[in-house]
Amino acid sequence: MDNNLEREIPQVRLRAFRAIDDPDTCMRFIEGHQHVLEVYNLKMVTSANYEWVKNPAVFVIVVESLDKTKLYGGARIHVAGGTQPLPVEEAIGRYDPRICDLVKECALEGTGEGCGLWNSREIAGYGVGSIFLSRVGVAISSQIGIKTLFALCAPYTVKLAESIGYRVDDRLGDQGTFYYPREGFVATSMFYSDIESADSASEEDKISILELRNNVNAVRVETLRKKQIEIHYDIAIPNISAWNLQEVTAKFAQ
Repeated sequence: MDNNLEREIPQVRLRAFRAIDDPDTCMRFIEGHQHVLEVYNLKMVTSANYEWVKNPAVFVIVVESLDKTKLYGGARIHVAGGTQPLPVEEAIGRYDPRICDLVKECALEGTGEGCGLWNSREIAGYGVGSIFLSRVGVAISSQIGIKTLFALCAPYTVKLAESIGYRVDDRLGDQGTFYYPREGFVATSMFYSDIESADSASEEDKISILELRNNVNAVRVETLRKKQIEIHYDIAIPNISAWNLQEVTAKFAQ
């Protein structure tokens, strides 16, 4: 057990990076995510595909120990135009091909998908693997340069997604819902239309998102349902100057 989790107020680091810049952490992300999926007997979700490690248009957010040796959760932002379709395209494209047209349309200004959200039981209940990771996903999108985000949410994450600014995308499926990853499991297609302003987020979430954008390296004691955790935010994406959104999305202008 990480000693920093045994403190009265546990301590973790929340860090962002481009997938191709840290393959070792990506592999630990995959192991942790796969373990969580196996608990629920869900092995065939598209966001768990390993090819994203080599995709230059994928950005990763992890919850880890302060010494960076242990991973407790994570999420990813996939930018449209990389070496793979967005996971949401692969997941629901067979049921509703309109998703591919919507992604192509939004990609001209820069779009992506928030996906792969997971957390271990060790930090369950603190919100680090849900609300705080999700806020950071929106916050770092400004560094990446994208204007909108897609997401595919399980029923228990829809309200969380709405609080940070996503809305159910009723242009797809049955008023936004699909049976995925198999019969008996419902997934909801969601869309974030105003990443820059975050106006669709709740007031509390909007304030937090904008504060994180303005202070990408900060230590904050966060509270959720009367439980506190100290988060060391390290969300300035390294080597971001090597990233060129226009090059990635150029294919959509052809």
